[in-house]
Amino acid sequence: MPDSEPHTYALFAHCFTCGKDVVAATQIARVLTEAGIAVLRFDFTGLGQSGGDFANSDFSSNTEDLVRAADQLRTRFTAPSLLIGHSLGGAAVLAAAHLIPEVNSVATIGAPADPSHVAGLLSESRTEIEQCGEAEITLAGRTFRVRRELLTDLAAQPQAERIAALGTALLVLHSPTDECVGVDNARRIFDTARHPKSFIALDGADHLLTDPNDATYAATVLAAWATRYISRARTEQEPAERTVVVSEVQPHSLVQAITVGKHHLTADEPLPAGDDSGPTPYDLLLAALGTCTSMTIRLYAQRKQWPLNGISVSLRHSRIHAADCADCSTHVGKIDRIERKIRLDGDLDESQRRRLFEIADRCPVHRTLRSEILIATVDQALADEPSATA
Repeated sequence: MPDSEPHTYALFAHCFTCGKDVVAATQIARVLTEAGIAVLRFDFTGLGQSGGDFANSDFSSNTEDLVRAADQLRTRFTAPSLLIGHSLGGAAVLAAAHLIPEVNSVATIGAPADPSHVAGLLSESRTEIEQCGEAEITLAGRTFRVRRELLTDLAAQPQAERIAALGTALLVLHSPTDECVGVDNARRIFDTARHPKSFIALDGADHLLTDPNDATYAATVLAAWATRYISRARTEQEPAERTVVVSEVQPHSLVQAITVGKHHLTADEPLPAGDDSGPTPYDLLLAALGTCTSMTIRLYAQRKQWPLNGISVSLRHSRIHAADCADCSTHVGKIDRIERKIRLDGDLDESQRRRLFEIADRCPVHRTLRSEILIATVDQALADEPSATA
């Protein structure tokens, strides 16, 4: 974390069988933090301080780890707008970018154009892996157990299609003398991606950026490049605050006048308590969730250029017995239940429809309703009084 409020948040994915504390990861994170960018580094499953068995991990599980890490950032701080990946971690951030809606910039460092490139590191043990189902390999002086499922998963990744449909700004950093992942991989990534895209040659650096000066240079360039997209991320993730003012239309009436900037709304209660001259407070709450859901789905579909022709969201609020909800943590009394039905029109395939329904749960209002909320109530009359020390 920077010393002051972060300009944005970044998520860093380390290289294959490395860890969050290698020279490149720590040095790049340090420089970015000094530039005001908060950086989350973590160990993939079975490596470093992370639990689990490395043998049970594969490229798809690495991608899932990235998405879960982004979910944690979103819950505890702010979702990352920048993804950074080193070596196979670079391939992983390219695969994960479309699964994290807030991401608007991706940087790769010495990344392979196709995850299956890693299989070349296992060539001496490949026959044993394929015949026996697993084998022990030695990389950088450390022994790892690798299973056949890793090779199968690496070969099944549609990486070229992901890069072509990235939909974010892309920075490709690569050393022309990289002996582990040849620089031609950078060319293939760059040629496949759409604009905006940039390429920086890390002249003279090795694959792992073991020289801190090389890592510092890469981070400095990356920070300067990312500043172009930081303001956009803040605008997208932190909309300008607007005060909502609610006042009675007349004394002893439930009719409420709502002012939001230049917009004017009315709220009321149905007969017989009210005059039914406007939506109820719960109607407005459902409207907030429904509109946010529809907007979030539309923005994601536009970014992916999917054929979504129309969206319809219908919602209903009720109170149910907690005992009737098997998935709820509350088991006594009653709880609020919101039923949300979403209709998507367009020539969408099953995977696209499934993804859009997942995105619906990530709309900001949905996350607000599911998170802990602090409501600070202040006596306006006291708040308007001049300070005694002013």
